[in-house]
Amino acid sequence: MSAAAPAGIDAAWALRGPERQLLLFILLAVALGFLMMLGSGRAAGRALGPADLLPFLTYGASLAALHGLWVLARFRGDQVLPAVVALLAGLGLLAQYRMGLLTGPEASLAARFALPVGILLMGAVAFLGEQGRYRHLAAGPWAWAGLSLALVAVLLITGQRFRGGVYAAGLVTPTELLKVTAVLFLAGFIDLHAKALKAFGSGLPIPPWRALLPLAGLWASLTALLLVQRDLGMLIILSSALIAMLALGTGRAAYLVYGAAASAGLGYLLLQLFAHGQSRLSAWLEPFADPTGGSWQILQGLSGMFAGGLWGEGFGRGNPEYTPIAQSDFIYAVLGEELGFLGTLVVVVLFLILILRGLEIAYRSRSSFGALLAAGLTAVIAVQTFLNIGGVTKSIPLTGVTLPFVSHGGSSLLTAFVSVGLLLAISAGEPAKARAAGRPAPGAPRSGKRRGRSGTGP
Repeated sequence: MSAAAPAGIDAAWALRGPERQLLLFILLAVALGFLMMLGSGRAAGRALGPADLLPFLTYGASLAALHGLWVLARFRGDQVLPAVVALLAGLGLLAQYRMGLLTGPEASLAARFALPVGILLMGAVAFLGEQGRYRHLAAGPWAWAGLSLALVAVLLITGQRFRGGVYAAGLVTPTELLKVTAVLFLAGFIDLHAKALKAFGSGLPIPPWRALLPLAGLWASLTALLLVQRDLGMLIILSSALIAMLALGTGRAAYLVYGAAASAGLGYLLLQLFAHGQSRLSAWLEPFADPTGGSWQILQGLSGMFAGGLWGEGFGRGNPEYTPIAQSDFIYAVLGEELGFLGTLVVVVLFLILILRGLEIAYRSRSSFGALLAAGLTAVIAVQTFLNIGGVTKSIPLTGVTLPFVSHGGSSLLTAFVSVGLLLAISAGEPAKARAAGRPAPGAPRSGKRRGRSGTGP
């Protein structure tokens, strides 16, 4: 027994080798960025101390602990996804350190340790959900529906309104968890009722309204609560995931058509009813009509990215303090100013890799619930990324959502790491007994066709 254990660890160490190489390269790149900022700070006359190294040290220690946990647990999940997330989080860490959010007396404990806690949380979720254990989350989808409604209702009752939104104490947004709980409900519900949901009427593609009625009732309630909260960004993200998961779970492209039509109609109605949405649309269409008011943030972000040019000013040499809320909504503009167009292009490519990897995990999953869950979580990350980058670059109106893994913020950051943890759990495949027997695990599609093996390497 003592001889078998080291052999197993050696095999697990070799198995996670590509991930280890990627993480080491990322640590070196982030360390170089820190050295550049420390040099800029020293040249500007700022006193440096041991506390300035703490953000990077905790970041590196959390990545080492994550990798060690997966080696000891013989984790077989995807190896590219953690590296991509680690690099995005490292860029966010550099930008937040640059703006003074992680050091000094004004830095909170939540700001200092949200990133390492998120990395370790991702590892724990992936470990707990591997070997098909994530499928236990499919039991009782209405429990996830009730939790989703409760999150918004409790926040509306106990929260405080700030800048148009509603927040809990300390400006925490617990409704960020909707990006996980709502997707878990949708994956469980669609998986359970897939046959009824795909039973369109003969002739015209009329949706099965009777089967859709419980889902429509729940979604109408959630929509109403989010509108009272004025969280239009969350509503767009979750509704996009709903449409994508319905189309994927049933194989009916008509859901995409009906969903797009319903979204367009609801969007037009909201613009007529809510002055908040109208002001953001006006700032997008005519930013110079109110350059020191509603359009100030957009124009300052664009000016910063324009100043960055192709190569950027360099870390520590820009002026992100001129852009309002640069640490969260407009952190992409900070990266554009200090890393230039090429830096922002790297960020976009990293998100594309993340999204494609998530879709591949969904495709390879042998569990229909796992495929729906992976696709839904990936859709949430993709839409949130598009809304943030599109708003900062003035491609679309601002929605006030953060950039996943990069923006400052505890709730959104931890929720994003939980989502990736679930994706990694799905990527780890099914129980060893089911793989050895060559049969699908419980919850797999009944067609008997195998989607392909789960990814265990890059």
